[in-house]
Amino acid sequence: MIAAVILAAGAGKRMGGPKALLQVEGETLLQRAIRAAQGAGCDSVSAVMGDWDPGVVDPAVRLLRNPDAAEGMASSIRIGIGALPPEVTAVLLLAVDQPAVDAILLRRLLALAEADPERPAACAYGDSLGIPAVLPRRLFPALLALRGDRGAKGILLREQTAPLPFPGGGQDLDTPADLERFRR
Repeated sequence: MIAAVILAAGAGKRMGGPKALLQVEGETLLQRAIRAAQGAGCDSVSAVMGDWDPGVVDPAVRLLRNPDAAEGMASSIRIGIGALPPEVTAVLLLAVDQPAVDAILLRRLLALAEADPERPAACAYGDSLGIPAVLPRRLFPALLALRGDRGAKGILLREQTAPLPFPGGGQDLDTPADLERFRR
């Protein structure tokens, strides 16, 4: 059983508000990420959010509040991993601010992870590895030990992670200018 955890708690200081609520092509970035995870066939989808109203969200999606969102990404990862039921064998971590992520990419990533379930699989871009990434249950303790504004990259780099080329992975939406470039 593979569960998706969408990291969406950031305040979006440089953006001027939560990135998850930004509208792109008629839906919020949170809704886009949910649609991609569901379309990829994840068994469950959770979204870790800050202290804001997400608007209308599919009732099948579990919304998790992160009261410590100011700490950084690690706190959201800990909340998402900590909420997973014991039958989950792997987690797909993804963020709302990578607009090139879609169900097709996530299906390819899940298939790569399925080929060797004990090995993480991650997107490769910018000469490194990053999210979206699938991490097996054996790495949950390492994810729960993360602190500060750190994500899973360190874990992915020290494991024998299976890479999935993702040229659009480096494009994320951090500023209003990034959003305008993407909309064009």
